[in-house]
Amino acid sequence: MNKFKLTNPDKILFPKEKLTKLDIFNYYLEINNLMLPYIENRLLSVIRCHDGINKEVFIKKHPSNDREYVNIILDENEEYFYINKDYQLLYQIQNGTLEFHTTSLPIKNKGTSIMIFDLDPDEKLPLNKLKAAVLLIKSLLDDLNLVSFLKTSGGKGFHIFIPFKKVKNSDKFYEFSKKIALIAETKWPDVFTTNLKKEKRKNKIFIDYLRNNKKSTCVAPYSLRIREKAPISMPISWDKLKEIKPNEVTIKNYKKYLDNSWANFFNIDQNLNYK
Repeated sequence: MNKFKLTNPDKILFPKEKLTKLDIFNYYLEINNLMLPYIENRLLSVIRCHDGINKEVFIKKHPSNDREYVNIILDENEEYFYINKDYQLLYQIQNGTLEFHTTSLPIKNKGTSIMIFDLDPDEKLPLNKLKAAVLLIKSLLDDLNLVSFLKTSGGKGFHIFIPFKKVKNSDKFYEFSKKIALIAETKWPDVFTTNLKKEKRKNKIFIDYLRNNKKSTCVAPYSLRIREKAPISMPISWDKLKEIKPNEVTIKNYKKYLDNSWANFFNIDQNLNYK
């Protein structure tokens, strides 16, 4: 393992919660083995806050002075980075990373492709309606014989992840996700919209399939979010949906939500056949 020293461990990064850089490091150290399979060998886009969540925040998706601790890939004459080792994940915390976002498709087809639906509700939509809508999407996926997994966003919505083996065509992968979103919008027009314009989302849920573009990203399972209370995007079982709010799981309480509901995620063998 490549060694490094954690600098400024006492620096406060979440002021209201008094969470330090060491607290954040220890969290990622504990869930490293759970999180790494969902981010390894995928292009990374990380969100960094060197001086805390109320100060400057920036997104990083290209390698710079951290080249020793990342893997680099050239795509269309641009350098991107990815990781596949536990120490590489932890070094991201040393470099100020709080939040991890990854692509749905792995690099060079190394691993499982993950189709993502980000269900983003209008701010005034009641929670019970959001949860009912999440189950509508699950029912649609069930009808397509697709096994799906649920996680909290750590914000105001929920994310649905669908694993696929060996996706060879990224365009077809994206188009398939778009078809599913359009079916949902057509079947339940009062519930879902695929319209990006916020004024068109009133009392509806934006079903965001755009995360399935080749270089688009979504917050990774187990990632912290840069918000008050330090919420976590936590994998949960479908049964837990009725009990959990999208931002309920935090760095203070996450241990009681850890379970094995996603244990089979990378063993699911399903393809893009559409009916």
